[in-house]
Amino acid sequence: MVTTLVSLESKTELLYTEQEKTTINQQLDRILASPAFSSSKRYPSFLRFVTSHALEARHDLLKERTLGIEVFGRDPDYDTAADPIVRVTAAEIRKRIEQYYQEPGHEGELRFSLPSGSYIPLFSTPSEVAPPSAVPSHAVEPEVQIQPPAKKHRRPFLIVAFAGSLILVVVAFVFWRPSGNEAFKEFWRPMLTANEPVLLCVADQNQFSTITLRDAANPSHQTTINDTMVTIIIDDVVPLVNVGGVLQSNGKTYKLKSESSTTLTDLRGGPTLLIGAYDNSWTLRETANLRFHFANNPEMTRFWIEDRANPAKLDWTIDRAEQQKGVYKDFALVARFLDPNTDQFVIVAAGIARGGTVAAGEFLVDSTQIKQMTRNAPKDWSKMNMELILETQVIDGRSGPPRLLAAHFW
Repeated sequence: MVTTLVSLESKTELLYTEQEKTTINQQLDRILASPAFSSSKRYPSFLRFVTSHALEARHDLLKERTLGIEVFGRDPDYDTAADPIVRVTAAEIRKRIEQYYQEPGHEGELRFSLPSGSYIPLFSTPSEVAPPSAVPSHAVEPEVQIQPPAKKHRRPFLIVAFAGSLILVVVAFVFWRPSGNEAFKEFWRPMLTANEPVLLCVADQNQFSTITLRDAANPSHQTTINDTMVTIIIDDVVPLVNVGGVLQSNGKTYKLKSESSTTLTDLRGGPTLLIGAYDNSWTLRETANLRFHFANNPEMTRFWIEDRANPAKLDWTIDRAEQQKGVYKDFALVARFLDPNTDQFVIVAAGIARGGTVAAGEFLVDSTQIKQMTRNAPKDWSKMNMELILETQVIDGRSGPPRLLAAHFW
């Protein structure tokens, strides 16, 4: 059991006592010894640096450029826009801290948190909640201004879908909390107020494998046969979990179907969330006539989101050769619109690659991101169709936080 600390969240501008520092450092050691951190060098270095300086109230050193120089050895004049190593690392650390506290046995421990938009860690006892006002205003990052398939064997997918549904139910009630943000509610209103269940349509992949079967009359006799399995990509589960939390917390029912088993009749039956782009034909069909839509070269080596108003603009492009290096920028399309062909609302969460899809899923359930989006939106945006272009930095297969680049309302 961790020694109880007194109102630690209120002490971001004050000095901690030696006892409090000891307790915090002991908890830091526990966190860094966990599997989420022990296999990395970068994340422990970052978290130790920001913790030690926060305990001494040296908040002037907990800014992006300073962290890039001191922790990652960048040059003093390095371009933080072109090299987002600090932001990406902070985002990953937030995820790993959450992962640590989700594991059994850590319920009574001192809580570490790294508020979004800040590099100053906060500490609290399990019964305390660190308020947003505890983050010093000078530590907040600046705002960003908007600029027919073959027949497949179905049973394995049904098993995956059932397991995914259980995950959605558990995560929805344990980790997601309803937002009081009015913009967030308005964004989701078409889905939450529909009379029909929401259809979650996720891409599926056909894989071939072998399974071993036993003879019913002689169980010791075995034979190996080829079997076709239909699976979903693990990165697509992230948006499923995120959106499932929103729907469950608002008492909204939903159904999960694979892309290859979804029909036009299904889309006509109620509102739909489409996850994934190039592996989800329904996403490509539904967005094909929109201003922002997916495109690629004939060789399928370059993929991009095209702006029909400026087709020559290729800023939102991924080259597969660059992607395979492991460090690249991914782009995503988030759309919410009334489909004139089905007379139902559709929400799209789709990246060019997997990292973009993960970022799109995060954006959909982040009330702060949606509220920021509305600042440059038309006054009656909640009654309009919309398309949003997001950017995320991917490093070693992990996507950073989404950043809004462009928006279109009609």
